Amino acid sequence: MSTTTLLVRKNDLASTRLETAEDAPLAVGQVRMRVEAFALTSNNITYAAFGDAMNYWQFFPTGEEGWGTIPVWGFGSVVQSLHPGVAVGERLYGYYPMASATVLTPARLATAGFHDGAPHRRELHPVYNQYLRCSADPFYTPATEDIQALLRPLFITSFLIDDFLADNDFFGANVMLLSSASSKTAYGTAFQLAQRPGIEVIGLTSPANVAFCESLGCYSRVLTYDQLDQIAADAACIYVDFAGNAGLRLAIHTRFANLKYSCSIGGTHVAELGGARDLPGPRATLFFAPAQIKKRSADWGAEGLGQRLVQAWQTFSQRATQAPSPWLITQHHRGADAVTAAYQQVLAGKGDPRVGHILTL
Repeated sequence: MSTTTLLVRKNDLASTRLETAEDAPLAVGQVRMRVEAFALTSNNITYAAFGDAMNYWQFFPTGEEGWGTIPVWGFGSVVQSLHPGVAVGERLYGYYPMASATVLTPARLATAGFHDGAPHRRELHPVYNQYLRCSADPFYTPATEDIQALLRPLFITSFLIDDFLADNDFFGANVMLLSSASSKTAYGTAFQLAQRPGIEVIGLTSPANVAFCESLGCYSRVLTYDQLDQIAADAACIYVDFAGNAGLRLAIHTRFANLKYSCSIGGTHVAELGGARDLPGPRATLFFAPAQIKKRSADWGAEGLGQRLVQAWQTFSQRATQAPSPWLITQHHRGADAVTAAYQQVLAGKGDPRVGHILTL
């Protein structure tokens, strides 16, 4: 057997190549997973853009200087097992490489699933090391696998952003500015924020995506990036930055003298990424979802947090897939050429924001 992997040059994300290598024999305690389907969204581009700073390249090291494998969320099945607690045929949701297969070392086994105990992952955050058995996962339904792969990890981040802001009384602000408003994590956040009384949610996007963002119904207003002057300069506001665009960040920090908090989430505008030093107003603070998970697990208990997430997810996913105007339409890409083309499309930020890409190598 062999495994095909999409490799990306770390300092030039548009430069890729496919590599196929013969599978090495498993060691005792390992399992081989067939990566059956994974989602590719702007969130994965963020993983690559912040690959060194946030250690995302370290999950699936290539062993080749300058080249990395982007992590993705999806589903895999066990095709070979040398671990007594994991059976061939088990299906698991989790964090996979952009590859046709991968090897895991199950540890901390439970009914719900296990963690990858591979030495190189021990120092990485456990949220990304967890693999959930579909047979025991309260989020899972077979008919909604595509939606789970596309939206579940993003919506969990959305839920946590909203919860973090509410937990801090919105830092005294009542206007939320969300960049890259057509991105899935942004509109998931807007969906949650829209349920908060007294909060105005303003989506910022490119002209091509205004109509889509308005159709979602979860933004109070949708503006293009050059329409900041339509928002009162003295508005008590928070900037939730999904774009990572340095110029836009500077413009917002400069215009809004009453900016209460600046929250950096992602980097969908790869070509315009830049530092956040020497900005007027509050320091741009990187949001790290696992930190809020840790806090709420302490506040509510792991079970309490899980129940809240499942309830919120069910409400959101039902709306996102609701006919006749679903927010998300799935498009499948199979094979090396199709996967490479889909990656380039998502990297470039092109295409219909209503389309979600599911890939199989």
